[in-house]
Amino acid sequence: MNIAVILEMAASAGDRPAVTEGGRTLSAAGLRRLAHHAAARFRDRPAVLYLGRSHLAYPVALFGAALAGVPFVPLNYRLSEHQLAELIDRHPGALLLTEDDLDTLLDPAGDPGLRPVPDDRDATAVTLYTSGTTAAPKAALLRHRHLLAYVFNTQEFGSADPADASLVALPPYHVAGLMNLLTNLYAGRRIVYLPDFDAEGWLAMVKREGVTHAMVVPTMLARLTADDTPADVPTLRSLAYGGARCPRPVLERALRRFSGAGFVGAYGLTETSSSLCVLGPDDHRRALTDEDPSVRARLGSVGQPLPGVEVQIRDEGGVPLESGASGLVFVRGEQISGEYEGAGGLDAEGWFATRDRGRLDADGYLFVEGRADDTIIRGGENIAPAEIEDVLLRHPGIEEAAVLGLPDPEWGQRLVAVLVGAGDPEEIRAFARQRLRSAKTPDAVVFRPELPRTATGKILRRTLVAELADVQEESGLQGESADA
Repeated sequence: MNIAVILEMAASAGDRPAVTEGGRTLSAAGLRRLAHHAAARFRDRPAVLYLGRSHLAYPVALFGAALAGVPFVPLNYRLSEHQLAELIDRHPGALLLTEDDLDTLLDPAGDPGLRPVPDDRDATAVTLYTSGTTAAPKAALLRHRHLLAYVFNTQEFGSADPADASLVALPPYHVAGLMNLLTNLYAGRRIVYLPDFDAEGWLAMVKREGVTHAMVVPTMLARLTADDTPADVPTLRSLAYGGARCPRPVLERALRRFSGAGFVGAYGLTETSSSLCVLGPDDHRRALTDEDPSVRARLGSVGQPLPGVEVQIRDEGGVPLESGASGLVFVRGEQISGEYEGAGGLDAEGWFATRDRGRLDADGYLFVEGRADDTIIRGGENIAPAEIEDVLLRHPGIEEAAVLGLPDPEWGQRLVAVLVGAGDPEEIRAFARQRLRSAKTPDAVVFRPELPRTATGKILRRTLVAELADVQEESGLQGESADA
């Protein structure tokens, strides 16, 4: 079975609108016709590279590649020419689709020459390059069976109301952008693309298109909540967020501004075909009102595993830990690839090491504490940056925060807070010290006009560490050392 079966099923269920972008709309049947035309063009190529933003041609190219039986490879158009050239060179003979080529996929000539849907569920459907926040991007291979497992385990075919519409402002080279297409098409929900995000344009699009469902990354959510007045979006019933850790202060503002929407928090990775765990609308509501501290704390979790997904917390030696204990997050399930070009990532029992640190509570809610590589070891103590960042974001002058560990001859690493906003560094350190143990108080505070991030909002910590290491070597970072 091939992901193109989703398109075939959608097209056979009626001629309802499927995809909207730039004032144009394709029905599922129209999308199917164009995808078969594209497949005829793609069949003699080893892969199809897509270098462009969200466009009406994006689903045409994806399903055209699937019908042709070749991998689809969306590339990050925000990369430099040198970086893109390196990725393109890894796919000799592939067809490269750029922005200038996309409209040609919408106006084909001749007979598409319909052929049966390829039936190799083990073939590579999509190659996605990981965002590379702490290392160079790797080519994650997602096979048809992985993507179909996610869709079939989380969606009911044709379950959406005819008027439902999902706003997608995520880039096509991210797994969430890919899976939003597959899941919404399968459910029968019209997909509305917004190629370039800004808060005002997003809100206007929700109203203009009668959007009922949307997904954003935390940086988008932060911009949408810069204005704290209630949002005038009466059709919006579901607002999902994911792609990176969402700071709790941002989420609390969003829950107030979009009080009429049910919130869904999602946690997943490129290698896992999108979401692994979900914190649903009822979880959000209970966390805001319940008197039980353990229930209120769930607002800081990523929810419970989806059907077909198992989660396990292990120590550094690979031994499973009891609930409540922090360790390394491992996952297992049909949707999980864990495979890279030239290398596999699953152990003998099918478990995948996410390289995240976290813990499970007694009810199976997963709390992700950050990347294992991000953990700061100060004086022998493991410190998760997220805890400190959330405290700093409660300071009235701070808009964004990243806490890093830089080499220190006495403590091993010292804590440096890189902030966007304004304020007195010593007053900010005092603010943090009042709310954290002194060992978790930043040793230094540095202001920047912006933080380097991926398109989905993940902080590029390796970029900041490299920059600050150079500054430290040249002049040192000022700041009083915290007490151990």
